[in-house]
Amino acid sequence: MFDPASLKYDANGLIPAIAQHADSGEVLMMAWMNAESVARTLDTRSVTYWSRSRQAFWVKGESSGHVQELVELRVDCDRDCLLVLVRQTGPACHTNRRSCFYTAVREGAEVEIMEPTA
Repeated sequence: MFDPASLKYDANGLIPAIAQHADSGEVLMMAWMNAESVARTLDTRSVTYWSRSRQAFWVKGESSGHVQELVELRVDCDRDCLLVLVRQTGPACHTNRRSCFYTAVREGAEVEIMEPTA
């Protein structure tokens, strides 16, 4: 059986979690989890992160409706990073974009490559 305590967390008890759309493969966002948020995610199938700014659990989409349904949780080879395969409802980014990775560096300049959704 998988035990969230078996993961390698940083000094603050956190592990980076990369959310990727399970169908398209698009990288949507990166956030932090702790052992309890990993356990909650696995129990509820609703992706739950740890908000460092609020020092509280954050169920993705709880207030916006832009939820992430867990498809599969993957652990990297060093056990210090997670890949969270999700089905995303609505935009993943708080800026109302499909992905948080909407800025590219091209020829030394930052270029916005994705507009907010309507």
